[in-house]
Amino acid sequence: MKKLSARRRHPLAAVVVLLLALAATGGLYAAFAPAGKAQADETAQSLAIDEGKKLYSVGCASCHGSGGQGTTDGPSLVGVGSAAVDFQVGTGRMPAQQPGAQVPKKKVIYSQAEIDQLAAYVSSLGAGPITPTKSQVDPSGADVAKGGDLFRTNCAQCHNFTGEGGALTKGKFAPSLEGVSPKHIYEAMQTGPQSMPSFPDTTMPEQEKKDIIAYIKTVNGDDSETPGGLSLGGLGPVSEGLFGWIFGLGGLVAVAVWVAAHTAKAKKS
Repeated sequence: MKKLSARRRHPLAAVVVLLLALAATGGLYAAFAPAGKAQADETAQSLAIDEGKKLYSVGCASCHGSGGQGTTDGPSLVGVGSAAVDFQVGTGRMPAQQPGAQVPKKKVIYSQAEIDQLAAYVSSLGAGPITPTKSQVDPSGADVAKGGDLFRTNCAQCHNFTGEGGALTKGKFAPSLEGVSPKHIYEAMQTGPQSMPSFPDTTMPEQEKKDIIAYIKTVNGDDSETPGGLSLGGLGPVSEGLFGWIFGLGGLVAVAVWVAAHTAKAKKS
């Protein structure tokens, strides 16, 4: 009997097997890797919330309540979001030194990592405005002229048309915007701290916020010129008129007195 000859494998069979193995491995990775990453992110977020709660209990609970519900000394933090925490703590306004009509900006006592942990905990109490990303606050390519129009329409009544700030009622004030980071300007528009109204994206889109940031940075930049000479605080016609009234009228009175005195002496002689 003739032995049956063994079937020869096709030369590409090994390649096909290898491709199938790689596909199977890729499929397994695609199936399990996202779940593993999501679990890691969730674990990191939980740790941040736990650490933030510890920081909150030490530095914030005495005024805002043990669960952020608020007290007679501080408002509720439920629903304020991470943006409000990043702004208030990141500018040193919180924790407040003492109650008053308005909490001023002061030295920051927390690191950015601690601020992020506090923000994570407060965000867990209720959804609110989220801390913006770098791309959201980057004013590169923004329309400075449009930003100026938006600023004069929505902000200049309190902050002055160049962002120098100004006095408000009952001991409150609009702070100067010079030197304020784009992120904190964006967050202030998002959250409306203290006397300021809020401008969510439904009212003022992200691009318009960028335009306003670009305008503020331009008028307060080192390259900004003052055609009239001394800016006099950037307060416009009010300060300029007061300057003219005091020094201009005072100078005229002095000249009149001098002329009268010399005229009297001339007549006596």
